[in-house]
Amino acid sequence: MTERMAQAGAEVLVERVSKSFGRISALREASLHVEPGQAVVITGRSGSGKSTLLALVGGLEQPDAGRVVIDGRAIWREPHPARARREVVGFVFQRHLLLETLSAQTNVEVPLLGAGMRHAERRRRALELLDEVGLADRAEHVPARLSGGERQRVAVARALANEPRLLLADEPTGALDSVTSERILDLLFGLRDRLGMTMILVSYDSAIGARADRTVTIVDGLIHDHDAHDDARASAS
Repeated sequence: MTERMAQAGAEVLVERVSKSFGRISALREASLHVEPGQAVVITGRSGSGKSTLLALVGGLEQPDAGRVVIDGRAIWREPHPARARREVVGFVFQRHLLLETLSAQTNVEVPLLGAGMRHAERRRRALELLDEVGLADRAEHVPARLSGGERQRVAVARALANEPRLLLADEPTGALDSVTSERILDLLFGLRDRLGMTMILVSYDSAIGARADRTVTIVDGLIHDHDAHDDARASAS
């Protein structure tokens, strides 16, 4: 990894954010503060607003009210929001969303296409990232020739391509078996520990919550924030 990649994570500030889709209120005056380098898990029932919160933090959706600030920058208010997002945020989507006609290497290169980087440099970085996730020997394989776990690891490599200070993941282990899930978690939290990036993950997986610094539960669009290890400390006392 480059020295630039091994930098401190981004600070995330969500202030009284509301978001509706038609008559459905996804979030209601939601507030959240994530310190640089923290790993936070978002939980809640289906439809509670988890993925909406993740999309708002990542700048994929614009809030109806309130504000989202990443390292002091409100992405939607930047002159070039997509560029601002690319400079800070990496995404791991639940269904990996790889381009089926492209090789693993080219999939990893996709986020770099708008960065003004030469082809040789994009290729070098993609291969470096695939090696990081243990897939150097699968670089030329299209997604159909990869297992589910391998496709998800390519998705992680792609999310890291823009050297993010904030990694967002929506159910990164939701469609994986227990062994592959454990490998993905080892990878994500190992990279967090080594690179210092902030992570926010939407998940039902208790194994992710056990590794995180905090758990945020969303109920009917409202955020309930607590330390992920409160229960463990209470039992110990």
